[in-house]
Amino acid sequence: MIVTFSHDTEQALGTLVRMVNTLPGPNSQVDTMGTLEELEKFVQEREFSAVGILTDKDLADVRDLRPLFAPVFTTDSDATAAAMINAIIARGTTTPRLTNHDGHPWHIHYSRDGSSLACRITVECGIALAQVISAGERERLRRCEAPDCDDALIDLSRNRSKRYCDARTCGNRLHVAAYRERRKASGE
Repeated sequence: MIVTFSHDTEQALGTLVRMVNTLPGPNSQVDTMGTLEELEKFVQEREFSAVGILTDKDLADVRDLRPLFAPVFTTDSDATAAAMINAIIARGTTTPRLTNHDGHPWHIHYSRDGSSLACRITVECGIALAQVISAGERERLRRCEAPDCDDALIDLSRNRSKRYCDARTCGNRLHVAAYRERRKASGE
């Protein structure tokens, strides 16, 4: 059985991965969501609609969400993932409604108009994760397999074969290193 997720679910999952990956990693202690400018760029990249003027409180609230969501990508239990996700969703205010905006077909928004950015992320991304778990697809949530990277990723490939957060960087770097090692071992 092939499970596909709706556009809005995939969008929320992409937002979640991008947000979690702003946390400092093993090879970089740089937090890439440390300023309002970085939050504004994130909002623009992820195409959030109807976001007002962002404040330092918005930045602090979104930054506080990252460590709540991050462990979902490393748990090996549906029950543990479900407990984490339920706790995350409970932090937000949900008011599901159908909407079609910005050229997108009808889809569900789970937070009400005027909700804070952090509430919107909490609810939208939490519900998207709940849909992944309820579809029996938790193994699609994981971390990059590159030894020097632990970025979160969501594997939306048909055969669940995605191993790296970005095939052009982590994946390519490992393939080039393996190629060089093979050449060195063969005496070339």
